[in-house]
Amino acid sequence: MTTSEQSMVRAAARNNAEWCAAMSRSHGLAGEFGQEAWAAPARTPPYYPDAVTLAPGADPAALAARIDTNAPGASVKDSFADLDLTAAGFQVLFEAQWIHRATSAAATASGLAWGVADAPDDLHAWALAWDDGDGDADLFRSELLEDAATFVLAGRDAGGRVAAGAVASRSDQVVGVSNVFASDGGPDTAWPGVLEAVHRLFPDLPVVGYEHGAGLEAALRHGFEPVGPLRIWLHG
Repeated sequence: MTTSEQSMVRAAARNNAEWCAAMSRSHGLAGEFGQEAWAAPARTPPYYPDAVTLAPGADPAALAARIDTNAPGASVKDSFADLDLTAAGFQVLFEAQWIHRATSAAATASGLAWGVADAPDDLHAWALAWDDGDGDADLFRSELLEDAATFVLAGRDAGGRVAAGAVASRSDQVVGVSNVFASDGGPDTAWPGVLEAVHRLFPDLPVVGYEHGAGLEAALRHGFEPVGPLRIWLHG
């Protein structure tokens, strides 16, 4: 990993930790930032880690001590893929790549009307479309709208239906994009409009995120580059 890539991974990890912290706060849970990691003392919302490392070489034992490993489902986002958490009872759930896209690369319009879902009813409509009937729409609570760095992006079709979306999380150096979806066509359908909306909101910030599998392949098709590996560890 080059110096510039490591710097970008640090920025992406910090951005992602801030997004995880915002999601946790919307569920009434306050985490804490340290030099090595952000961590929450109680179980975080589904799909969100209990800790995110912010620098290489975090102390595995100290990190595990900051989260609740008694309740089932504890997870750690190992941002630099350099930890061994097996002694603390974790196993690797999956591996992924941090991704980066420069602001200079132009996005292509998607044909949907894109905007920010900034009212409770709009957020609920977005969450239902994102969830697609899986029963997790309540993950996105109206309290999330109080976070000034979080922008829920909705692409609506001619009938006003939310057909695609994503979440953009702004931090000092980058804007992170997550939860990319489209009702038809998957992320390849969503990415052009998402990138256009992000560029309109944050024209001077590079875009980061993380993906794996088919999601990573789609992101690379839309101008992203992989900048470094990460791992998700699951307790139990």
